[in-house]
Amino acid sequence: MISPIIKEKTMLKRLLLIENDYFCECFAICKSLKRNKVLSIKTGLTHLGKYVMLMGRVLSTPDRWRMFLKQYVTEMYQLGYNSIGIVLIISFFIGAVICLQIKLNIQSPWMPRMVVGYTTREIMLLEFSSSIMCLILAGKVGSNIASEIGTMRITQQIDALDIMGVNSANYLILPKIMGLMTIMPLLVTLSVAAGIGGAYATSLLGTTTVPELTEGFRYEFNQWFFWCGMIKAVVYAFIITSVSAYKGYTVEGGSVEVGKSSTDAVVQSSVLVLFSDIFLTNMLT
Repeated sequence: MISPIIKEKTMLKRLLLIENDYFCECFAICKSLKRNKVLSIKTGLTHLGKYVMLMGRVLSTPDRWRMFLKQYVTEMYQLGYNSIGIVLIISFFIGAVICLQIKLNIQSPWMPRMVVGYTTREIMLLEFSSSIMCLILAGKVGSNIASEIGTMRITQQIDALDIMGVNSANYLILPKIMGLMTIMPLLVTLSVAAGIGGAYATSLLGTTTVPELTEGFRYEFNQWFFWCGMIKAVVYAFIITSVSAYKGYTVEGGSVEVGKSSTDAVVQSSVLVLFSDIFLTNMLT
């Protein structure tokens, strides 16, 4: 028969073994997390360095201005003009919805009736048309740029340009950056106009009247808010095109990797737009 002392010693040994295994597993997990963190930081710095080096090649003087201007006009049409429809549709309905929500949830007998138009104008000018609309365009334009350049990379068209002595980064990416930076302020202006038009359309539903909206739209209008939206639009256009072009230019593999780079381009450019929105809003307003 086993004595109680031997049983206690056996149980203590088992507990010590279990505790030792637990601490070993915890140490291994912490070591793995630390290694992954170091690798992620290293990878991030590597991509940042490659991005800066690529932009150094992109932002150089074009070899042939005639070809550059031709591509510049083409990219303005493809990236900007083809996006006007979706910008107008989304902005029109968002402007109408904002006006209805403000009328139903904010306006009261203690507030002036022009508050609906005033608040709708400020939202469209300061955030929606300049920031949210650029996030929407990041999905359309960013995926287009990344997939187009990525396909050229895996089919060795970029390698062919490099062999011929052409600065492929400057030839392919600079017209896209300049084209979207040029057309983006126009898209933001059309977005504001469409949003205001949507707000006016709500007067047909009887929720508000045209004179009340007009009074709110004109009340203490600050022109600087409009220019803030233009500055944001130019910065966001550069972020969307440059990040998407980088993801497509550096892709390796086949069609699966091109699709992945297109998704990464949309996600990363959208995150960078949101981060830059915080700093630009703090600096400009």
